[in-house]
Amino acid sequence: MSARRALRGTVLSAIAVTVLAACGTTGQPGGGAGGELSGEGTGDSCVINSPIPVGAALSLTGGAASYGASQQKGLELAAEQLKQKGGVSYELKIEDDATDPRQGITVFEQLIEQGVSVIIGPTLSNGAFQAQPIAQEEKVPVLGISNTADGIVEQGDYVFRDSLPEAAVIPQTVAAAKQKFGLKKVVVMYSNDDAFTESGYKVFASALEQEGIEVAETLTFAKADTDFRALLTQAKGHQPDAIVVSALIEAAVPLVTQARQLGIDSPIIGGNGFNNPVLMEQAGKAAEGVVVGAAWNSASDNPGNAEFLAAYQQKYQAAPDQFAAQAHAGLMIIDAAVRSSCDGGREGIKTGLGTIKDLPTALGDVTINAQRDVEHEAVVQIVADGKFAVLK
Repeated sequence: MSARRALRGTVLSAIAVTVLAACGTTGQPGGGAGGELSGEGTGDSCVINSPIPVGAALSLTGGAASYGASQQKGLELAAEQLKQKGGVSYELKIEDDATDPRQGITVFEQLIEQGVSVIIGPTLSNGAFQAQPIAQEEKVPVLGISNTADGIVEQGDYVFRDSLPEAAVIPQTVAAAKQKFGLKKVVVMYSNDDAFTESGYKVFASALEQEGIEVAETLTFAKADTDFRALLTQAKGHQPDAIVVSALIEAAVPLVTQARQLGIDSPIIGGNGFNNPVLMEQAGKAAEGVVVGAAWNSASDNPGNAEFLAAYQQKYQAAPDQFAAQAHAGLMIIDAAVRSSCDGGREGIKTGLGTIKDLPTALGDVTINAQRDVEHEAVVQIVADGKFAVLK
């Protein structure tokens, strides 16, 4: 352990929420460079006798708990399916970062000490910015499955992600909304104390400018705020064609609800934080007509998504959301990386992640590019009849 990590470990409290999603012994400390975590063959013929230890730092409590719960289900389903496939199995060590970047640092340190070969997460971008340098320093690959802020993969050559950045999704969302609703003037709202939502705002601002849409006013709030009536009344005074919002789900629900209560019937366009069934469950009819770009939609007809939907429904008796789909795809991507050279050690996975090209997943055909970022088609959604539908 480095001196810096040792010092942090004496200051930050530990979390002990471990979920094993596959049976077997733990990999060797340091992620098992070769030895038990390497095997013979490649691709579907790869056989590694010991389970590959995979860590995951998820927000299972705190403000982002609804996202983390979905991610946990997606990961556990993928681990079960890969165990049934045979050849390579995975031991998931899922720990709670409590939606707290400081806890995220502790979780990363714990997982590295436990000898995981790769870390998935954290759930939110602001946590990722704090924790990823720990893994980079220790040369442990990280795969972000929901981190969409700018600058995530730029933190180091051990950092990858399978979540489309806001920079890839929001411009398509704004262009589609402009075409659908004839947008000329909007009001922008965002929480300015969160890395994810602030990054989303910057991309929205750029996309609106590119589309020639006037921003009548930009209003800010704190991510913990729940009463938006004063700001919404101010926004309503501009008679905007739409209200554009970058916020997490905890703010999105009351904001959308209060907007409709105040008689604002213009479209509300949200960032990735709106991609949650909780929006419809808690906002009800107020959520109808909300537009949000996404990396995934249940209506996608790619074979990988159809298989994922059926398996998820069978296991959980519920429909998945984007966060479950990205998590499921994340472990499938790691599996492909391991099988590329039949090496489940840290360096083997890092190298293997760089080989991912047109891999079929629930998200569609996924490629990890030279910048360690994901490439696949995005989708623009609208809430209709209580669920996300593709905007046409």
